[in-house]
Amino acid sequence: MLAKEIKKDIFWVGAIDWDLREFHGYRTPKGSSYNSYLVIDKKTVLIDTVKEYKFDEMLSRIKSIIDPSKIDYIVINHVEMDHSGSLPKILEIAKNAKIISNKFGIEELKKHFFSLSENSDIFIEIKTGDKINIGSKNLEFIQIPMVHWPDSMITFVPEYKILFPNDAFGQHIAHDGLFDYCIEKDILFHEAKSYYANIVLCYGNQVQKAFEYLAKLDFDTICASHGMIWTKKEFLDEILSKYKNWAENLTEKKAVIIFDSMWHSTEKIAYKIYEAFEQQNIFSVILDLKYNHVSDVMTELIDAEYICVGSPTLNNNMMPTVSGFLTYMKGL
Repeated sequence: MLAKEIKKDIFWVGAIDWDLREFHGYRTPKGSSYNSYLVIDKKTVLIDTVKEYKFDEMLSRIKSIIDPSKIDYIVINHVEMDHSGSLPKILEIAKNAKIISNKFGIEELKKHFFSLSENSDIFIEIKTGDKINIGSKNLEFIQIPMVHWPDSMITFVPEYKILFPNDAFGQHIAHDGLFDYCIEKDILFHEAKSYYANIVLCYGNQVQKAFEYLAKLDFDTICASHGMIWTKKEFLDEILSKYKNWAENLTEKKAVIIFDSMWHSTEKIAYKIYEAFEQQNIFSVILDLKYNHVSDVMTELIDAEYICVGSPTLNNNMMPTVSGFLTYMKGL
């Protein structure tokens, strides 16, 4: 499999997961991708890896460009296994490579991989503002803790105006086109909204803080760790604007009515509530939990001013579908 050039000497070498349909309880009907990137200069840098079972695909893409044993640095922006799962395998090939991460990332890598727990010499610890020169280019680092793990960080290449923010701005989409302009805009932004709603929503304060750093950077490309790469200025401006709105919990005149029903009584109440909103000219969505997945419900409600949840009584309690949804929503 072949690497794909993003800018001169910067390549996508990730893997596409065409069959992924669930991610941490979040429905992913369009699959996903695990985006790993190769930056070639006097030093060769691999930015993030892929899920362990996609290692061979990543490796074949790297081999289409360079001998993988020549990799000098491996940047781990986030330790979660869909990003670092292939790290031990690539280290078996790139035996002289150093791992670049922050304090929390290094601590977590040592906990996840026993082979790294006794080898502190392999790590280069960085913090926000640190730079590493790799020849004609520099790597700059910004920690964005709890977007959405303590170790989360951004790698920035200022000479090429390219941002590697890991999970931020991602979407679960499997697509061979790679770039944002290769897919229908409505699909792209719906999946970006769904991703935010089901993964990032509860970290709004941290996202706002991350934007304080992003405002100081000059970039025209965002290489997220899942889905399409943002390059089109119109799309780039819009996704940044949407993230700011979502992080600030800005809402629209919109109601989401969520319920389950045994003998249609609760359903009748839901539709009466719908009629009341309609009379006030408030756009409304009705979602029966028998037919709508909780992750799709979350996507609808993040910009809604009104959220209505109803359940019939079952054995002196609410329906399991409703209590399950409320647990999922509370976590986000």
